[in-house]
Amino acid sequence: MSSATIETQEHKALRTAVAALGQKYGREYLARVAREGGHPDELWADAAKLGYLGVNLPEEYGGGGGGIAELSIVLEELGAAGCPLLMMVVSPAICGTVISRFGTEAQKRAWLPALADGSRTMAFGITEPDAGSNSHRITTTARRDGDEWVLNGRKVFISGVDIADATLIVGRTEIVSDQGVKSGRLKPCLFIVPREAPGFSRSVIDMELQAAEKQFELTLDEVRLPAEALVGGGTSHAEGVGGEDAGLLQLFAGLNPERIMTAAFAIGMGRYALAKAVDYAKTRQVWKDPIGAHQAVAHPLAAAHIELELARLMMQKAAHLYDAGDDMGAGEAANMAKYAAAEACVRAVDQSVHTLGGNGLTREYGLASLITASRVARIAPVSREMILNFVSHQTLGLPKSY
Repeated sequence: MSSATIETQEHKALRTAVAALGQKYGREYLARVAREGGHPDELWADAAKLGYLGVNLPEEYGGGGGGIAELSIVLEELGAAGCPLLMMVVSPAICGTVISRFGTEAQKRAWLPALADGSRTMAFGITEPDAGSNSHRITTTARRDGDEWVLNGRKVFISGVDIADATLIVGRTEIVSDQGVKSGRLKPCLFIVPREAPGFSRSVIDMELQAAEKQFELTLDEVRLPAEALVGGGTSHAEGVGGEDAGLLQLFAGLNPERIMTAAFAIGMGRYALAKAVDYAKTRQVWKDPIGAHQAVAHPLAAAHIELELARLMMQKAAHLYDAGDDMGAGEAANMAKYAAAEACVRAVDQSVHTLGGNGLTREYGLASLITASRVARIAPVSREMILNFVSHQTLGLPKSY
């Protein structure tokens, strides 16, 4: 059988160890941190100390030498314990992957060991007010000014900027011919922007969803950066992955892990809710038998479990393809995994709340807030409709409508 569907003993051991860490904290810890307006620093520090945050990063830079398969296990198990770390999707998965694959040696030395041991974190800025899911409409621009880059633009719904030491900003540079003529077309590039860079400001977006990680709108107003802020450096690179020449490749190399990790986030949340409902259904007795003995209660919970397991299989396939270097195959699988996991999570949470009846809406049982939280994976980082668009024209070959 494929190694993508059968977990190794090492993976099983990793699940067990991370689950133990998650049980030490649990959902109440994360809820309390959110209520107090803080950050899950203790859990983040413990996860880093145990090597979980950098499990996907190269060993030579202080990481665990694994891949997205291992990192997704960490996030899923923390989620199943009720305390997922959203910044894992951003800092080690997106930013760590991009820098380890495409960064200069100096960028790798500066960031990867710190991302792995949790001493530094990095946010990721791509979404814009007027671009939405269309990365081709990104208007944040970068222009050369001598040996520096100057960035201007806006970003929205960027997680954790207040605690991140830097944000990996997706901008676009003008394409210039060998004769120095600007084409008018723009191509994406990624820049490491320090949190306190002059002209780089942030404002909190007032979200109905209460989470430890805050969402921000960013403004870049003539932000000046040194040449080495461009991921991959210069205009070319010995391996052909330099900054201006490979921005699009870098971008999608980061977006596939993002989708896989979002699937892990959703699967973990769905498992947490389902476990609460199953425990309740085993013990809650209205007539002579526990309510879980009735098929009207049992069957929907069983169906939710099946859907979560199927989503996990696709997530494992996507992680396997990505870690094997098959970016094209991983792109399709990662989108499918994210779609399947989001749908499974929403249905699992809904059925779990319904199983508890009125108790499902009380603070005591901690499920009601998941009704809102579970929808995040349907919306971010890309909507389910855009994934269906991708599958319809990329996989099925149907004509494109946009």
